[in-house]
Amino acid sequence: MNETLALSHEIGKSPACESFQIPRSSFYRYIGRVNWPTDSCPSRPTPPLALRSEEKSDVLSILYSEKFQDKAPRQIYAALLDEGTYYCSARTMYRLLADDVGDVKERRRQVKRPHYNKPELLATRPNEVWSWDITKLKGPAKWTYFYLYVILDIFSRYVVGWMIAHREQDALAKSLIEETCQKQNIMPGNLTLHADRGSSMKSKVVAHLLADLGVTKTHSRPSVSNDNPYSEAQFKTLKYCPQFPDRFGCIQDARSFCQEFFAYYNKEHRHSGIALMTPEQVHYGMSDLIIKNRSNVLQEAFLKNPERFKGKMPVPQPLPAAAWINKPKEVPPIDQTGTERRWGMTGTESPKNEVEVMPRRSGVIPDNTDQLGALFLYSN
Repeated sequence: MNETLALSHEIGKSPACESFQIPRSSFYRYIGRVNWPTDSCPSRPTPPLALRSEEKSDVLSILYSEKFQDKAPRQIYAALLDEGTYYCSARTMYRLLADDVGDVKERRRQVKRPHYNKPELLATRPNEVWSWDITKLKGPAKWTYFYLYVILDIFSRYVVGWMIAHREQDALAKSLIEETCQKQNIMPGNLTLHADRGSSMKSKVVAHLLADLGVTKTHSRPSVSNDNPYSEAQFKTLKYCPQFPDRFGCIQDARSFCQEFFAYYNKEHRHSGIALMTPEQVHYGMSDLIIKNRSNVLQEAFLKNPERFKGKMPVPQPLPAAAWINKPKEVPPIDQTGTERRWGMTGTESPKNEVEVMPRRSGVIPDNTDQLGALFLYSN
């Protein structure tokens, strides 16, 4: 406010408030308080029931004593009453602390949790960042479950490994991760494995395995499901499938269903986050050829009937260049035309005229699906 007041003498009050983004009403109230005569506000008389100066000193000495220094004033008040002593009310204790230190902070001795940094992971190619998690599948009776372990590549959304077991155990997770890394030919120092803070994820068995394989491990913040979005979204796709049963009759039943589902998910499900391609096509480097073929089809359609496209050559949706977990805030990318780049147009059309046409989501799982190359049916 002082800077705004000084600037207002040179350029005026309204321009000064606009330059500092201060409401003029707040500025005028500040001027009124500054120019208010001090003698017009007489000091409040001391109430006749107020504590004397020596009594206030005695109360403050008790509040700051070693016995009560980490206690709330209400607790101190009750403890003194139990000892047969009364100095003042609990509200007066709060008032004395506020007059002495300016504000009453947290006095109780409490544990200080460590600060967990938000994980920021970037994947620009397959087999660079994997995300894995464990979910429960209901068994034949109440309170019976089967445990589904799933490892997902966040760039291609390809399920590189999965298994179903009777329980959640670090030894099972170790076997799954080790076999998946071998089948995907993961070299030391090239992979980051992200997970939440479950017992199997934070176990020493898994940590030692990842250290031996040269795989970097990261974890989500406690109670923050958004730090593991790809695994959570994949589990929702699984459990919202129309064929997903309410319960599985046995573990073989659950394995048979997941075998068909993950084959469909990897080979036939066209994912909106990867330019409506299947995870298998992106994971094994077929995306460029598919985008080229789509571009040729759209070009032929445009040449046959350009009026239908309003004279604008359509382009296929490009594959995202990167996949993020907790992407940092940044300015949206701008193309050469000076507008935000969006798929579906050449870039010369105004963004407000662009329409994304998404295909109807199909929940049909084909009967003749091939078995996955990275299929794990591990049971204890």
